[in-house]
Amino acid sequence: MRAGATARMPGGLYAALRPLDPAAPGVGAWRALGAKACVANPFYEADYALPAAGAFGDGVRLLIVADRPPDEPGARWLALWPFRISRIRWGLPLPVLIGWTHGFCPLGMPLLDAAEPDRALAGLLDAPRALGLPPRLLLLNAPADGRFADLLAARTGRRDAAYWAHARGSLDLAGLTPEARTGYLGHVSGRSRRKLRLARERLEAGGAVVLETIADPAALIDALDDYVALETAGWKGRAGTALGRRPAEAAFLRGMVAGFGAQGRIRILRLRRDRRTLAAAILPRSGHEDFVLKISYDEAEAAAAPGVQLVHRLTEAALRDGAIARIDSCAAPDYRLAEMFWTGRRAIAHRLVEASPDPLFALAAALERARERYAKWRAR
Repeated sequence: MRAGATARMPGGLYAALRPLDPAAPGVGAWRALGAKACVANPFYEADYALPAAGAFGDGVRLLIVADRPPDEPGARWLALWPFRISRIRWGLPLPVLIGWTHGFCPLGMPLLDAAEPDRALAGLLDAPRALGLPPRLLLLNAPADGRFADLLAARTGRRDAAYWAHARGSLDLAGLTPEARTGYLGHVSGRSRRKLRLARERLEAGGAVVLETIADPAALIDALDDYVALETAGWKGRAGTALGRRPAEAAFLRGMVAGFGAQGRIRILRLRRDRRTLAAAILPRSGHEDFVLKISYDEAEAAAAPGVQLVHRLTEAALRDGAIARIDSCAAPDYRLAEMFWTGRRAIAHRLVEASPDPLFALAAALERARERYAKWRAR
């Protein structure tokens, strides 16, 4: 099915397949959907996904549900999901639509209109059949609990299966009492607190260390360049995986930071001493939720754990900021930094979803389970 196809579905909705193209029409409707999504996912919003197209978007298409053909003026988009088609994922000609993720996209549930999330999800799952696409969807790194998981569970007559279930640290601030905000380290052992204090003293031995928050659009690109230089000076630079060695990825970040920065929706936090950056983090925002996109630190100061100190001070700052309801660490399953400080957990899993009646779904689910088990066996 060619990108550009549109099909009318029952219920007055339209399904459409579009390229991931910054020049394509409808970006305004995409931005409007992202701003009012049922569950925040900045990584699928227009000002994040479109700058990422050059670095990570090869073969990616957009599955869109709207109340009229989505390119028409005034069209209201109800759902959007970027994906690729995998023709042979399990060694058999059993195609599946796989949600788009990459190294800077750690959350993979679709954007669903908050006013009609049930209708939006139903339309999204009806869309592949209307467009002649495979009836199996694999959502990578989707929430396994909360509003989106509840919407999936509420469907009738459709199957789904979860894989690679894990939980990542989150700082959940909504409803915290003043006592809880001041005593957020209560779960940390006395030994760990002493280590944290000694590391802070070691870091400050060379002078006062301050946490800077950069949100001014005029200053963000310079702060990003500083972050890139810090990362490139470390082991990633020596391995050739740092942003300074990957111009397409650095260009994506510059475009994304410029777009989000113009909307006041991104911050770069830096731990600094005498204008020298010791650690830095990039945090895009969606609604009342921040996401820790990347953290880097000065390896010459590794003995003082500047990355740990950055998360510690970031947490203290967030507890004073009444505008934030949650910070998602976006961490991989084996990355424990945020969990040192944050007791919240966000359940994540890959979800294989039956979009329309599929006689081969049970086979696909069993093959994906076998794929998961083999990968875990290889990782031992």
